[in-house]
Amino acid sequence: MINQLIKAMEKAIGEVRQWPEKTVHIFHHNDADGLSSGAILTRAFNRQGFEVRRFCLEKPYPAVLKKIYEQEGKILIFADFAGRIAPLLSNLNRGRNLTLILDHHVAEASKDPKVHNLDPDLYGLKGDRDISASTTCYIFARTMDQDNCDMAHIAAIGAVGDGFFVDGKLVSQNREVAMESVRQGLMEIQENEKGEQYILKSETGDIAYDELAVYLGILGAAGYYQKGPDAGVQVCLDGISSESDRMMEEFKTIKTRVFDTELQKLKQGALKKTSHIQWLHVKDRFSPMGVKMIGDFCYTIRNMDFIDPQKYIAGFQVIPNEIPGFGHIDFNEVKVSMRVPSYLEDKIKEGSTAPLNSFLPEATNNLGGFSDACHRLAAATTVAIGKEEELIEEMERILTTFIRKD
Repeated sequence: MINQLIKAMEKAIGEVRQWPEKTVHIFHHNDADGLSSGAILTRAFNRQGFEVRRFCLEKPYPAVLKKIYEQEGKILIFADFAGRIAPLLSNLNRGRNLTLILDHHVAEASKDPKVHNLDPDLYGLKGDRDISASTTCYIFARTMDQDNCDMAHIAAIGAVGDGFFVDGKLVSQNREVAMESVRQGLMEIQENEKGEQYILKSETGDIAYDELAVYLGILGAAGYYQKGPDAGVQVCLDGISSESDRMMEEFKTIKTRVFDTELQKLKQGALKKTSHIQWLHVKDRFSPMGVKMIGDFCYTIRNMDFIDPQKYIAGFQVIPNEIPGFGHIDFNEVKVSMRVPSYLEDKIKEGSTAPLNSFLPEATNNLGGFSDACHRLAAATTVAIGKEEELIEEMERILTTFIRKD
């Protein structure tokens, strides 16, 4: 498993070193896992003498991918997404650029030898248990140069941030980066009644990793259109600063105000319900925050008293026609994010009900939408504006079929 992945990484690294272009274009997600992944790759390639151009994406939207692949002869790296869409990238690339995918979501094999899908899912590792994108990027960086083992504590940010634990503890490759961080004196592990608490030891002060993940999540998601991701990557590399604190507090205030307003709408009856799903649509009311916030909001409300504990939660948010670093792009799309109440979470874990990644991607694809990174308990896709209710109906159809089979 891991040895085969490392061999694949070594092959890709060999091609990177032989590639004539010495500028690397890194595209990464905007949560704690994505930001720490972007940080690791940025430092690793800078150390190798490459110029790095970094772009933070909320999702690898097809419209953005088409623009990216108008280039030729480039080194393109996707971190914390794109594992599932390796066939799409292969069709766009057609051997013209060297592409590396360092994801941890459910993946599909590449069809282009110049598109290296280094997603551990293809090598028998589970991205919602064993390995985060940041740990994948760390293993890649360490494979490129052993000196990069000093970034294990950064990899642990994404591992903790994605929240994939077994009995409250990191396991497998994620645990290995945690233990390496402990050996380096950069992490302390404290046992508690829920499992383990991970503490980052840094020059700017000690901070619990779960708190740091929330901090980065606010910078990357609530501050997506206000240079929050850049600040988040800097925090991963150099620690918290007075400027990052200022930005985080500003974005947190915006988030609290917007969430409180939307919460009142739901309590007044704005939440719609079908047989298996309860859903809401915030349209563009979460602006100026990024569209990752709809998933955050769904998670925030998942166990509130007005939520049906036996129904999946879906939230829609209109995607702004702008990507930082790309300028205007016509999307005309809406993002749907799904989460589950604790009752359903237990049912999914025991295998007695359908996980999100078993029906949301299928329903989305049936409507001509775009699906990439979906987990069992958290998932998101995009569809054209106006197809929201049709998507709910399609998911209900699939879920009804699943229940009948069961």
